[in-house]
Amino acid sequence: MQQAHAFYNQGNAQHDQGLLAEAEASFRQALALLPEFAEAHSNLALVLQQQGRLVEAEPAFRQAMALKPESANAHYNLGTNLKAQGQLKEAEDRFRTALELRPDFMPAMLNLDRVLQDQGRWIDAEVYWRDALRAKPDFLTGYVSLSQVLRRQQRAGEALACLRRALEIAPDSVALNFQVGSVLKDLGRFDEAEQSCRRAIDIDPTSAVGWNNLAEVFNATQRLVEAEQGFRKAIALEPELAPAHGNLGIVLQNQGRLHEAEDSMRRALALNPADATAHGNLLFVLNYHPDKTGDEVFAEYRAYDENFCVQHRAEWRSHANTKDPARVLRVGYVSPDFRSHSCANFLEPLLSRHDKRQVRIYAYAELLREDAATARYKSYVDHWVPTRGMSDAALAERIRADGIDILVDLAGHTGGNRLGVFARKPAPVSLSWMGYGCTTGLSAIDYFLTDEASAPHGSERFFAERPWRLPVGWAYRPAGAAQMGEVSALPALRNGFVTFGTLTRAVRVNHRTVRVWAELLKRVADSRLVIDSRSYQDAETQEELAQRFVAQGIARERLLIGCHSPPWDVLRGIDIGLDCFPHNSGTTLFETLYMGIPYVTLADRPSVGCLGSSILQGIGHPEWIAQTEEDYIARAAALAGDTARLAQIRAGLRPAMQASALMDEAAFTRNVEDAYRQMFNQWCGDNP
Repeated sequence: MQQAHAFYNQGNAQHDQGLLAEAEASFRQALALLPEFAEAHSNLALVLQQQGRLVEAEPAFRQAMALKPESANAHYNLGTNLKAQGQLKEAEDRFRTALELRPDFMPAMLNLDRVLQDQGRWIDAEVYWRDALRAKPDFLTGYVSLSQVLRRQQRAGEALACLRRALEIAPDSVALNFQVGSVLKDLGRFDEAEQSCRRAIDIDPTSAVGWNNLAEVFNATQRLVEAEQGFRKAIALEPELAPAHGNLGIVLQNQGRLHEAEDSMRRALALNPADATAHGNLLFVLNYHPDKTGDEVFAEYRAYDENFCVQHRAEWRSHANTKDPARVLRVGYVSPDFRSHSCANFLEPLLSRHDKRQVRIYAYAELLREDAATARYKSYVDHWVPTRGMSDAALAERIRADGIDILVDLAGHTGGNRLGVFARKPAPVSLSWMGYGCTTGLSAIDYFLTDEASAPHGSERFFAERPWRLPVGWAYRPAGAAQMGEVSALPALRNGFVTFGTLTRAVRVNHRTVRVWAELLKRVADSRLVIDSRSYQDAETQEELAQRFVAQGIARERLLIGCHSPPWDVLRGIDIGLDCFPHNSGTTLFETLYMGIPYVTLADRPSVGCLGSSILQGIGHPEWIAQTEEDYIARAAALAGDTARLAQIRAGLRPAMQASALMDEAAFTRNVEDAYRQMFNQWCGDNP
């Protein structure tokens, strides 16, 4: 026995030095001499778990628990192992037993809360914390944890009340003040959010996390200069704070400073290589980068798949879906945007037109908060499933249990995406459509729903998925049609000069677009250029862009840069729209056409560089699609040179659009449903 304890002590010392393989050997030697040595079983399991050998660790944890069933730690340790393996129900049982043995066991409390939430059992988690608070009314952790559960149920107001109660207990808590600020930001109460974050910084001016959180509030309100300063302050205080580097990258991206943005995001990823969101943000920037080839960008998508998704192939299982090609299909849509969002222009036409004799609709909603649009979405679907706070593994299991046949990603790498669910392949057929406009990079996703213009034949190498080409890639329903009003007369007729314009964000305005647009302004005498969006709210950002044109020889007075609302009023003053490249605009191009304004686009790298071409093909105006930068300038100048023709186009463009495939909701929906049916039939044939 003495020798066994000697090996055990040696293992502990080796573990403390990070010598995990040696510690494992020592614990095994101790157990060879004393098989009923519970502590040695437990520590052996911990060493195995630290090496990622979860399955091997489980029997050792179970043996330790069997030898000491009265030990809360033994039950807790097995629970953590089972939780890591995704065995959430048994993990829950172990945490509950640990708490019965030691009611104040805080790690067990927090892990029980986590497994309940990972299973989507928010009400159970809420009940647990409310019971804990009834037993202990001044339980600080209880209020904080309850607030988190409430936030995941979109009950931000109640969450805020919990945090304010926690602040009464610990008014000088920096973390609590930040959390209050975060909830206020989610509620759109930005002035109060800023005050709360500043209060936290007053308590601890050296808090890098504090400056990061304050800068997030600035970024949410498009105060980009202040946001950049805040993130840089956070980095100065804590150079290895990965989120601050990533957030700085987002601000730089939003300012159109893509080279700097890429550097910041790569730094964030280097500091935390396991951060899938950071890698996704890098992909987002690369989509817009003017100096990357399609092959370079796609290589990074492949890296994302290898780093974060391929590992989940071990969780793939055969699907038990009934292989009847003629039956009603269960279609699941996964999105964080079932709310007032630009996606509504394209998603509502489809969901509202689905033939319930063909499909049964499930909405998996990753929503922060609901609004009036959410109520409409709920009316379109058969099953509404809130997913916020549910782990990828738990959501994948829910989708399997729902028997989904076709699973549709509507987010790509945008915020709130659930690509980790798709990596687990919970449905026989999966596809990505609309919300991102580019490949996801996931080899687990079968199809990319698109059209010939967005994904020309020969471009397949830029997609991890197989492009499935529809006659048109979407149907448009203008969400603001009632407010947009009638098409106005051509501004050039009253101004005496042509006004070009775009409503694009700064991320799309790069050195290539500036150079081409400047050359166009030189080519068309006395013409003006309007650039109007939320990116240009502050004077400093406006002037920075203006000086880039001045450097190209364009007089400052020919530029109208700003941010005005509603955008339709800005469009009324524009004669010809200008699309961006290599990443085309999206919703604003539809709005431009609907207001009677033709636009010129450059067909660039698929698929985000071909969105403008797709729309123009759909409305029947391929003559406005350029193939080179010089061709772009020539086509835009030609339009500007015939104001009588421009006036005719303006008067007839909305009716033409309304009669085109772009606004034929019924036909588009039937085409999508036919595609779903063919995809499912293909799966049935491949899996007899």
